Amino acid sequence: MSGTILTQTRPLTCAPSRAARELGLRRREFDLAVHLGRIRTVPDEGGGGRRVPRTEIDRLLARTDSFRESVKAAGTAESAALMGIPAARFTRFARLGLITPVTWYPNRYRAVVWLYLAEELRRFTADERNTRLLTGRTPEELRELLRTGVDRRARNWRGRHRGFLLRQADGPWARAGAVAAFLDPGEIDHLLTDPHERAYVRTLRPAPPAHGAPGSPTARLAEELMTADEPDEIDWLRSELTQAVAAARAAGPAPHPEPRNHGPAPWTPGTAPRTSGPTSQNSGPAPLTSGPAPRTPGPTPRPPHPVRPRASRGLRDWLYRALKSPSWTTETSSRPSRS
Repeated sequence: MSGTILTQTRPLTCAPSRAARELGLRRREFDLAVHLGRIRTVPDEGGGGRRVPRTEIDRLLARTDSFRESVKAAGTAESAALMGIPAARFTRFARLGLITPVTWYPNRYRAVVWLYLAEELRRFTADERNTRLLTGRTPEELRELLRTGVDRRARNWRGRHRGFLLRQADGPWARAGAVAAFLDPGEIDHLLTDPHERAYVRTLRPAPPAHGAPGSPTARLAEELMTADEPDEIDWLRSELTQAVAAARAAGPAPHPEPRNHGPAPWTPGTAPRTSGPTSQNSGPAPLTSGPAPRTPGPTPRPPHPVRPRASRGLRDWLYRALKSPSWTTETSSRPSRS
């Protein structure tokens, strides 16, 4: 007697939450690794977001320690300690744009906490060209910029995040939406005069990184950091969006929305009349007819119920009722006789 052995095959891909657990990463660390291109993802065939191939997880498990070190992010204090400089000097480097944040999160006071990639900080420290910045006096031209209130942390993060969105974009119209994600909606309306293209690009705009419920102060903060605010950056993004839309038009026009059905067609003579009452659940579809609907015999209508005359007031009505009473129509009177 031969038996049947059932083997359970592993899925070819898995959800990001499961991939993070198998790799021993927190979700924030996993998302950062995806943004940096350290973890390869593929679109979900069912349209449910992106998934991680099983082969990618097996590849990363073979070098777990080095992989985790490559995606480690640090705050200001830890970053300054890694570089061996005071925290105030490190903050000046970040405001000047010498070091680019890799991600951010809001603290309990809704203040932005920037995080930096530890691997990049080590490279910056090891570069001999930066030795003067780390140990000597800050050059005068950089100190002048600091006096003007320069802060390039948000702008540099936007540039890094735009690169991630462009890598994840699937198609030329999606690339246009990725560029439009960093522009104010009014700028998009000004550039795209075609209503279908404008609506389609705005639909494809990726949302800011999820921080808080939609409409919350934290979500508004994320939207503010996502939107370009410097004139030269806005001009550059407008030019890039124009080129991206031109490339998308060359690949194919923006899809037009399907016309909506606003209800049944109005009744016209020669068609079956519409019924306004509820229909039975067991009734089938009405037959198709080319002319007026035939009349079907129904139950014989009942005669109308007699309506009693309404009693009114006045002498005339009193006489009418008196004439109709039995005492006026019979020979004997019901009135008692006198003795």
